[in-house]
Amino acid sequence: MDTVRAGNKGYSAEMLVVTFNHVKKTVHDGSKIKILLSFGQHGRELITSELALSLLYILTEKRKIAGVDLSSFEKILEHLVIKVVPIENFNGRKRVEAGEICDRRNGRGVDLNRNWSVDWGKKEKDYNPFEEDPGTAPFSEPEAQIMQELSKSFKPHIWVNVHSGMEALFMPYDHKNTTPDGAPSHLMRSVLENVNHRNFQDSCLVGSGGGAVGYLAHGTTTDYLYDIAKVPMPFTFEVSSSVVSVATIMNLY
Repeated sequence: MDTVRAGNKGYSAEMLVVTFNHVKKTVHDGSKIKILLSFGQHGRELITSELALSLLYILTEKRKIAGVDLSSFEKILEHLVIKVVPIENFNGRKRVEAGEICDRRNGRGVDLNRNWSVDWGKKEKDYNPFEEDPGTAPFSEPEAQIMQELSKSFKPHIWVNVHSGMEALFMPYDHKNTTPDGAPSHLMRSVLENVNHRNFQDSCLVGSGGGAVGYLAHGTTTDYLYDIAKVPMPFTFEVSSSVVSVATIMNLY
């Protein structure tokens, strides 16, 4: 577990990054699939960090899980390197815990999921500065800087940004109501549809964030990671606040 810090103009942020790498001599790290999971990007979405805690417990304790064969689970983990950011927006979470329960922004009022460079700063007709302040420039916020550097150094094959408020499995794009062209996009959609069918009985919205959620979002993490960082499979998972089983959590990830 590492603590990463950054700051500018009198404002600082820190994040815990937990790395899970099931070491086995017969499997070389260079051949492993790298997965980056981020939780708690919006301060008010407390349940996402609780989900991260449950996931880390499952990965480290490897207790018996209903519907999951532990021997198969172990074999899968041998081929993965997983990095987990349990609370991306620690300062924003502290604001919520202090009483600002509806606040999604970071410690100085910026929406971290509008602070990335793809289509940054564009404002829709229903733009709400309290909800969606994109900052003074792309990557003006230390939290976004930390996550950008982590994506560059780790080079994940799969990225999942976990939010709460609805039941949905999103892929790019957020800033327009279409998905990317080509076979990779079809594969991403196929993965999401399979997860939805197997674990949620087709109850989740599936598609591009901009096309399925009902509004366009500019300067998002997922769009940057797909267009600029070239992560093959960047996703946004939206979870509801309803109780889900441990088995469902494990099957989802």
